[in-house]
Amino acid sequence: MRTLLFLLCISPILSFAQPFNSWDEEKIEVKKGMTQNTILSAAPLYTEGWANLAQPIFWKQIMQLSPDSCLINVAATREIVAKMSVKDWNKQTDDEKDIYRDSIRQLLSLDEDARIFVTTGKNDFYKFETVYPDLQLGVEAFERNNVDPWYAQAILLIESPGQLKKSRAGAYGPFQLMPRVARAQGLTVNRYTDERSDFERSAYGASRLISRICIPEAKRILDARNLSYNENDLWFRLFVLHVYHAGSLNVAAVVNKINPEVGGQSLIQSMWVNTAAQFGNNSQNYTQLALASQLILDDMIHVDCDYILRCSIED
Repeated sequence: MRTLLFLLCISPILSFAQPFNSWDEEKIEVKKGMTQNTILSAAPLYTEGWANLAQPIFWKQIMQLSPDSCLINVAATREIVAKMSVKDWNKQTDDEKDIYRDSIRQLLSLDEDARIFVTTGKNDFYKFETVYPDLQLGVEAFERNNVDPWYAQAILLIESPGQLKKSRAGAYGPFQLMPRVARAQGLTVNRYTDERSDFERSAYGASRLISRICIPEAKRILDARNLSYNENDLWFRLFVLHVYHAGSLNVAAVVNKINPEVGGQSLIQSMWVNTAAQFGNNSQNYTQLALASQLILDDMIHVDCDYILRCSIED
């Protein structure tokens, strides 16, 4: 039976390079046996109610579900209707599938055009145990560039976690940078050398992208609507992630469609159910996946660790 201790990890001021941009209050040190890793705490997900939302709960199940199983769900809310094997679903004819979807709409009193999704399990892709050792490396790399390390942890957990896979669009490396974007951030990408495969260089490129483009563009979009924010707020970080994934023009388009009067969790939830320009289903899902992966990570460390240290800076 694990023992969980919440202690105070004191860091000397002299070793802290960026006193005005400290994220140490959010860090936790996870010790298991002889290994110790520093990551970011998932506490805000619980204190702010994100962990109770249907979408992260849905994706948490999908990320841990075998690809031979699927969840029947309402697209707009991610309400889970049923679980079945992919084999059984595929046995049905197209007409039978349509009848089944119609029966769900009737049962739940949904509009006749409400989308009913069949989402397969993805635990073959999300390798949290494999990517876990990289999280501290990402946190440290981003901090060296004075960039919020929360983004490193979030991106590493959901972008080809623990694997060097190239996306259909051409994104590659632990932070899934596109060739043009990587070059713009100082990386070498040509037929002979691809620095996106190097963790440190990829982290450098991603941190520059976040700090020089994504955060400023996120602020510009929010400022244009006089929406107040704090850069360390979880909802603002999720908003920046949408810019990282979908691009500022597409994020601006969906925000214009929503026409929000305030920011916060309500804005992010509205982005989950609205589309505009190229901000579609994959874009809606991106921050839902980010939240779900943080919840899984939190479960994982609390099950496996010997103890957890909460870190802060000495005044």
